[in-house]
Amino acid sequence: MLLTMPQFNQSQVLVIGDVMLDRYWHGGTNRISPEAPVPVVKVEQVEDRPGGAGNVALNIAALGAGASLIGIIGNDEAGKALETRLNAAHIHTDFQVVSNKPTITKLRIISRHQQLLRMDFEKSFALEDSCEFANKAEKIVPHMGAVILSDYAKGSLQNVQTLIAIANAHNVPVLVDPKGADFYRYKNATLMTPNLHEFETVVGECKTEQELVDKGLALLKSLSLQALLVTRGEHGMTLLREGQPELHLPARAREVFDVTGAGDTVISVLAASLAAGEALPQSVALANLAAGIVVGKLGTATVSAPELRRAVKTEQGSERGVLSEDQLLMAVEEARAHGEKIVFTNGCFDIIHAGHVGYLEDTRALGDRLIVAINSDESVSRLKGPGRPINPVDRRMAVLAGLEAVDWVMYYNDDTPERLLNIIKPDVLVKGGDYTEAQVVGHEIVKAYGGKVQVLSFFENVSTTAIVKKIQAQEKE
Repeated sequence: MLLTMPQFNQSQVLVIGDVMLDRYWHGGTNRISPEAPVPVVKVEQVEDRPGGAGNVALNIAALGAGASLIGIIGNDEAGKALETRLNAAHIHTDFQVVSNKPTITKLRIISRHQQLLRMDFEKSFALEDSCEFANKAEKIVPHMGAVILSDYAKGSLQNVQTLIAIANAHNVPVLVDPKGADFYRYKNATLMTPNLHEFETVVGECKTEQELVDKGLALLKSLSLQALLVTRGEHGMTLLREGQPELHLPARAREVFDVTGAGDTVISVLAASLAAGEALPQSVALANLAAGIVVGKLGTATVSAPELRRAVKTEQGSERGVLSEDQLLMAVEEARAHGEKIVFTNGCFDIIHAGHVGYLEDTRALGDRLIVAINSDESVSRLKGPGRPINPVDRRMAVLAGLEAVDWVMYYNDDTPERLLNIIKPDVLVKGGDYTEAQVVGHEIVKAYGGKVQVLSFFENVSTTAIVKKIQAQEKE
């Protein structure tokens, strides 16, 4: 399956559901209370994070997509803190405020990276607490590419069928992250994403893959869903659609630290991808990649667009190798998002020899990513004269791409790399030979934006020109 990075900045996703404030009090513990056999925590740091449907919206915003959120908060400090943090992430919030119930808050006491106590402040919401949801949704849904119903069984989605009908009336896909054993309340949704435990709670234990598929298709049909995505932890995901072969995707995590919020990430990436115009199988595959990233992080976390883009490129085997100019610029942007230092060198590299290999290894050691930009065939002819290059550009790039020291290879038609330096802005520009820094072409460009220029020596008595002359002399004998 060919995966590409969606245009998330073209996506608009509406999240409706149970919003919460996850509050963490961090501090040291070095004594037991004289009042009771419990540790005394000296609180030194307070951390607030949006949870529940708020975390789903944060995941969407982290991808660079537009996120809107409808939920219920209390008329209290926690509600104001939650709204402030969501708005700071550029999430459009449209909350129904109730005065007789608190904002759902989960307070965790943390010491030495261990949770000592969790206190929940909440009261279940009644139908009247969400009575404005339908009117709010009617105004927003027509401008959305997807709707997520994020259910944590706190009472915000008691009018779920009305919300599904609104989305269907505007032909906007509605995705449901379900809760509880009554899946029939989500009938006529576009897609539902239960985990395996939730799924088996409704349909019964599935002892074989075929049993899972059969029960899933039966559930899909009875609920009039277009698709059912069962998330299965270390066994990956299974996508089921009527009249289509099932799609099994393996888990992508190399190491699992924390599964908290993984379901939020899955449905967020799935919805944002669909809203960006991706097909369902590709959207599910992207969500699977994102889940593999987020479970490698501690605590409730999100996946950023650069992280997902890197996973996509790794999946397609394009993290290293020959790239076009546009692909290279994307790769550089992604590397910088991860704090990597970019090193750049250029040349003809007509016949790769030991001098080149040693030079490139030394160059790569100056940073985290090495770009080798080579002259096109026409450019080499202008610089070196008739008969050069010996090897055409595609062969020269193939050899360079096979070297362990080289990350990315591209070619350019100009006689100098100055245009590329202006748009790539490498952290280090490297040239080999007997030059001073002031003699390196493009040095003034790199120095102007704060980059570094470095000259490395080639291996002695090794050069392409010398090799060519030796071959030509032998041919004359």
